[in-house]
Amino acid sequence: MKILAAGDVHGDVRLVEKLAEKAEKENVDLVVLCGDMTRSDESTKGLIGPFLKKHKKVILIPGNHESIATADFLAQFYDVTNLHGYSIKYKDVGLFGCSGVNVGLHQMRESEIFDTLKKGNAYLKDMGKKIMVTHVHPSNTKMEKFSRFVTGSKGVEEAIKKFQPDILLCSHVHEAEGIEEKLGKTKVINVGREGKIITI
Repeated sequence: MKILAAGDVHGDVRLVEKLAEKAEKENVDLVVLCGDMTRSDESTKGLIGPFLKKHKKVILIPGNHESIATADFLAQFYDVTNLHGYSIKYKDVGLFGCSGVNVGLHQMRESEIFDTLKKGNAYLKDMGKKIMVTHVHPSNTKMEKFSRFVTGSKGVEEAIKKFQPDILLCSHVHEAEGIEEKLGKTKVINVGREGKIITI
């Protein structure tokens, strides 16, 4: 399965159009948007439609720039999936997610982040491969060192150790775009604004 994953587009419609073209060119199965699609819950127009015009299946989660309500609105309006607190099965891969936001107006407690990921993972016990999707990176990773202001999530780190997904897709720290590292058995990827192609 091939995925185009991106985050932190912050309402940049031109960037979304470029990402949609990339999704078509690379013939991806899924587009995963790892949060901060908007800027402070504004500029929701044109963020999902370009992918749908290319006939791509879209999965999203909220970041610290949009509420769960805004993510739900986008999901319902465009008939796509908000993965926050849920899971889906696609081919032989299970995906589950949580915004994991530990800063800003819509922040969650670390225990709440873990419990939300636990809830999604519970439906994927029979899956051979799993992808966890969050906005925030885990604590105790290189990504945490790229910003003095943005700390990693202990809840996300705990979920990785407990559920051992094959891959974690995140964004959040713009300066860490493209960074890949291992946390136990899990490959942690900061997908960034330009997007990453992931094959699993």
